[in-house]
Amino acid sequence: MPPRRVWDLYSNRVDEKDRADVWTPINGYEWPVPVPKESDLNLIRIEMLNLGLEYAWLDVLYLRQVGGPGEDARAEEWKLDVPTIGAVYTDGSHMVCYLSGLGLPFTLKEGDLDSDRSWFRRAWTLQEVGQWREIAGDTPDGPMHAERKDGKYETELLTRFHKQLQSMQDMSYRVLGPLKSMQQWVSTNPVDKVAGLAFVMGSEKIPAYYESQSLEDAWTALVNSMDTLYRGQLFFSCPEPGNAGTKWRPSWEQLMMKPLPAYDFDPNVSVDRDEAEEEDSVDEVCIEKGLVQGLAVVVEGGDRHGKLIVKDKSGIEHGFGITATHEYPIPEDTYTLILAHDWVTFSGRYYCIVGRSLLGKRFEKVSMLELSEEEQCKLEDLHIAEVCRYILI
Repeated sequence: MPPRRVWDLYSNRVDEKDRADVWTPINGYEWPVPVPKESDLNLIRIEMLNLGLEYAWLDVLYLRQVGGPGEDARAEEWKLDVPTIGAVYTDGSHMVCYLSGLGLPFTLKEGDLDSDRSWFRRAWTLQEVGQWREIAGDTPDGPMHAERKDGKYETELLTRFHKQLQSMQDMSYRVLGPLKSMQQWVSTNPVDKVAGLAFVMGSEKIPAYYESQSLEDAWTALVNSMDTLYRGQLFFSCPEPGNAGTKWRPSWEQLMMKPLPAYDFDPNVSVDRDEAEEEDSVDEVCIEKGLVQGLAVVVEGGDRHGKLIVKDKSGIEHGFGITATHEYPIPEDTYTLILAHDWVTFSGRYYCIVGRSLLGKRFEKVSMLELSEEEQCKLEDLHIAEVCRYILI
């Protein structure tokens, strides 16, 4: 979807005390444009022209801001414009970033990288991850031109800056990478953190943006619109059931407040969505009944090892070693297991969602466990795993 208005670059916002509201003919004087007090829109225009740009998109110029005669139209425009900002950064756009504030020369001092206004910590920055970008406000003696000696920069601050800049380029677009980053990042409006994920989560339909929407409602709308494989990653992303009504995936509070798994795991599992029935489902390899033992007691700081006992088609019991790498208890009981292989690192690990099979082929998630490749091969030799469809609750 093309932007509603065009001029084209990205800037992080500036603290109120350090900015001025400028009325300009560029946006038809429709709203005051917040820019740093030391900045000038005409100088920004000149810099963009020097970079070879003819047209540009600037968020504060072309996303309706607070104030002005058209204030009543802002909420309606933002429903569409805010969640679709990510489209500006795709399709090979020439992206220009001001890291020290719109139109300001790039400088770096202690505290900058930890500031809530840092480009590296803003929720909307996530939409730029992995995209080619050019740093504006660059000077010959600026941080971008610092040289390493013996593999190190002159100061720890410079080392940290360049490491963060590279990590933004290398961040995985799988579910866990963006969510881990969002735990540390900030936004003016809390719901912006949810909206900022829409383009990196493969959403097929972008949910409308509402400033006053609750975080859980915004998160639910986003999950319902996500690509089925991303939803599958979400299914396997948390070792405990959701605590906000839906058990198969974590709540927004869980994702932001609790540690996420260290592994980068892609189960290649699809969680489908039936909007008409308001149901989520999986159609994957399952073991209908397995007794899980030895994982009911939590041990801090280490993996827990237990046993999975299943019966073959002759009724003979077989035991397999299992591991829980998290600190969530799995009470001893008979469960249904949904299986998945690690398709990212091919580590040989197999992951299982442990849950209860309910009436109507419904599945209630309880936790997760792992099997080694050796144990999984032994389990496969029993030929008791079958493809089953479950409705997730």
